[in-house]
Amino acid sequence: MKCPHDPFRDQRKNSPIQTCDFQGETVPMILRHGDLRAACKDWKTYSSDAPFRVPIPSEEELRRVRQLPIETDPPEQTEWRKIVEPFFKRAKLPEVIEAVEKLFDEMLDLAAKSESIEIVRDFALPVQSRALTYLLDVPEAEGDIWTSWGIHVFKDGDDEEQKGMVLENYLREKFDAAEENPGDDFFSALTKATFQDRPLTRDEMMGFANLAFAGGRDTVIHTITSIFSYFAENPAALESLKGEPKRIVAASEEFFRVVTPLTHIGRVCPVTTDVHGFEVKPEGRVSMCWSSANNDEEVFDSPEEIRLDRKPNPHVAFGFGAHLCLGAPHARLLVRTLIEKLSERSFSIEVLERVEKVENEESYSRSVGYESLVVALN
Repeated sequence: MKCPHDPFRDQRKNSPIQTCDFQGETVPMILRHGDLRAACKDWKTYSSDAPFRVPIPSEEELRRVRQLPIETDPPEQTEWRKIVEPFFKRAKLPEVIEAVEKLFDEMLDLAAKSESIEIVRDFALPVQSRALTYLLDVPEAEGDIWTSWGIHVFKDGDDEEQKGMVLENYLREKFDAAEENPGDDFFSALTKATFQDRPLTRDEMMGFANLAFAGGRDTVIHTITSIFSYFAENPAALESLKGEPKRIVAASEEFFRVVTPLTHIGRVCPVTTDVHGFEVKPEGRVSMCWSSANNDEEVFDSPEEIRLDRKPNPHVAFGFGAHLCLGAPHARLLVRTLIEKLSERSFSIEVLERVEKVENEESYSRSVGYESLVVALN
């Protein structure tokens, strides 16, 4: 099976950048692996200190708080990150690993008992939501509330005025409760945390929580869904991983490289900057195109092929540099456990219906997973 179509392949061979208009702004997209990693390390030239403008498209209309720590630069970014890092490192704790394994067993048991299951909303979404409760050290029942928000907290639903407000209202209630009766959970930790010897403001608490719930949510879901689709078409590949933990780890990393659900992320140039021949005006944006870099022929041999034993695999699906994704251990645990459990059960996976999710922009179209994937597990 070939990888999903790489819309940047031809341009990447001819040029280090591709331009694309986003919300009326022409943005150069850095396409090559080496150039992208160098730019990620040069935070003074390519700054993340740009509230609402790090995501592409930007999110001024979708939220009112700066996401922390992603929308800051070092050295402050390092201090911000330390506040919440202990919760995201919980993905490596034995009790969290055990809870995730139990969760997948339960979800796969339910799926196997049904004639069919829609993987995006009825499997991947509740898995992501319930597993997040283990990281944030809150009751698992909270995951049912988070599942009700849909795939993307800011974009699901028909009521434009309500998008984003559901999350904000929920967080406000949680922080009020934590201040009144603090515990050891994520919300309580933020109410007790300090930054540079002062308590956090409520907006700063909201900024951390906003990223915890919105960042990585749809990307984990689309990776899980894509794995089901792949093994439905490649059952021998799944069987070959049975009882092979090291090979399962390698396979997980290849899926992250191949799927790369987050096409890119933005940076802002504080001053006029030449980006490989394209002049970016002060406060103009640049795209760090993870998807293109993960298919760079100069780094990955035959990148169009899915090689579950690919080594080395220096993909940048979780970013690079100071802003390496806080949720990477969580995502790795979920994907690794899914593959392990699927291989143990030797499921036959039959796709009954699939609707691709396609990201359509002015200068490219790219598959980023599935709107819907209905399968039968036998």
